[in-house]
Amino acid sequence: MPFVNIKTPEAALSAEQKAEISHRITDLLVEYFSEHARAHTMVLIEEVKDGGYYRADEPFSIPQEYRAR
Repeated sequence: MPFVNIKTPEAALSAEQKAEISHRITDLLVEYFSEHARAHTMVLIEEVKDGGYYRADEPFSIPQEYRAR
């Protein structure tokens, strides 16, 4: 069973964007593993709260202009 785990800052993606990512990743994996894999493919999109990411030893918060609308 293909399994993809994506971690993204909280509120970076809308529900529609998450659904699109899931569909596109599933289609990509089907190209590699065959149509039989579609029913068993799992895509998990986890949202990490602001401050839960660190970049260059500093807590990272997503800028307002990059948040999903």
